[in-house]
Amino acid sequence: MRKGGEQMTVRNARFLTRREAVRASLGLALSLGLAACSGQQGTPQSSGGSADQSGSDGKDKTTTIKVASLKGPTSIGIASLMDKANKGETQNHYDFKVASSPDEVIPEVAKGGFDIALVPSNSAAVLYNKTDAGVSVIDINTLGVLFVVTANADIREFADLSGHTVYLSGKGASPEYTMRKLLDKAGIASSVTLEYKSEHAEVVSMLMGDESAIGILPQPFVTVATTKNAKLKASIDLTELWGKLNDDGSKLVQGVTIVQRSFLNEHPDAVQSFIREHADSVQAANTDPKAVAPLVVSAGILDSEEVVERAIPGCHLVCITGDEMKAALHGYLQVLFDADAASVGGALPADDFYHVG
Repeated sequence: MRKGGEQMTVRNARFLTRREAVRASLGLALSLGLAACSGQQGTPQSSGGSADQSGSDGKDKTTTIKVASLKGPTSIGIASLMDKANKGETQNHYDFKVASSPDEVIPEVAKGGFDIALVPSNSAAVLYNKTDAGVSVIDINTLGVLFVVTANADIREFADLSGHTVYLSGKGASPEYTMRKLLDKAGIASSVTLEYKSEHAEVVSMLMGDESAIGILPQPFVTVATTKNAKLKASIDLTELWGKLNDDGSKLVQGVTIVQRSFLNEHPDAVQSFIREHADSVQAANTDPKAVAPLVVSAGILDSEEVVERAIPGCHLVCITGDEMKAALHGYLQVLFDADAASVGGALPADDFYHVG
């Protein structure tokens, strides 16, 4: 994703387009999504160790877990875990890779190259279908990061969009499907025009040049835009709105954490340890964004500590597991499937997709 004038890097605030989902199902590299990504190399980080160490009872004492994630909001929640791992303060050994693009992660996950990966929610479904149920979701790591942003003081609630044009990126991808679902639920679909731009930077430019313009942006672009222009406000949080308009237990889900089913079967205790350490890491970010911001930058997840600190509250970092995870994610994937079956790999995942134990 281009930097849009800011010294920052945002790579994964996106979901797979129909074209990407089809390419993924064929085992090819994924590209155009909610934003374009460059092909620079990711940032590997290792906490040491390269093999399992088992006691005489055969149970894991220390397990090395290869973890992949993407630059952007969905990796912010593991920054504290990465820091602790580097200090040797975790139950497991970890070998982290923070990648610039899904192209570096999705094909490798499909081949079994990573044990655990933090990926867009529909990418997880595509991988499940592509690998013959070879991966399972263990938690939701990030809820929606999309906001209505405008300097137009008349836009206070979602119904106020009626009669207006809304600019956004992500045609044929999650942002479009999300907006159309919300507009339908709110009963204003016929009175709102969606105009698509090729990338978020174009939406930002529209907002900067026209105070009456209305746009949909993800974090941390919301923070960048509102920092550059104090008149711009994130007037509506689409994640909160989703919860208000949908009573089926579903949530707007940006990112999930998946595990190779074979790894889960062989190392269930190590996976449970990861989930606990992930939850602690998310809590650290939400509790003290200022302290975690330098860890995010040092891990190569984003480039600006100021942007990270201000963006964290709007990134909806979570670690949702169990039945709540299943209800939240299944409902959202159903929306994507209804809009375009290819966006989730052609079929909704079965119950074994959700590791609720």
